[in-house]
Amino acid sequence: MTTRLLPPRAAHALAFVCALTACSPTYNWRDYTSPDARYRVTFPAKPSSATRTIDLDGLQVSMTMTAAEVEGATFAVGAAEAPDAGRAQAALAAMKLALLRNIGAPLPPAQAAPVAAVATQVDATGTGQGGPMRLVGRFQARGTRFYQVIVIGRDKTVPPEQIEQFLTSFTLL
Repeated sequence: MTTRLLPPRAAHALAFVCALTACSPTYNWRDYTSPDARYRVTFPAKPSSATRTIDLDGLQVSMTMTAAEVEGATFAVGAAEAPDAGRAQAALAAMKLALLRNIGAPLPPAQAAPVAAVATQVDATGTGQGGPMRLVGRFQARGTRFYQVIVIGRDKTVPPEQIEQFLTSFTLL
């Protein structure tokens, strides 16, 4: 029985092709700097942006959402500006409440009455889109600008380290 080995060039080419096909990362992290909302974040895929008017407890604002989706989970940053710093603070609680309601999650008892804060966090589970949904995020205000940095998707589909990487990458400029 004879064994035939590939010539060195062919072996290297085969190894290269195998590496390319095996190296298809689910999370392809990339830096993103907002052109107008003064923040930087790392998204797990190429993000896209859209702007629309939303109502936050009577405050009409134009919010720009920049988001990327990976395997059914959405990684997003929403940014808007209020007429004054006090209303920006109030918008944090309104955004959080709206997102919790969107996934049918109960309000935690400690957060039933909104409290003004510079930043607040959420980790909640509800039901939406035909199954359990998880929302993890941070809401922050600086001056008249306010932000939501969230990961939302089917419960248990996003590894905790990916959530952590996204949330901790967000920085205000």
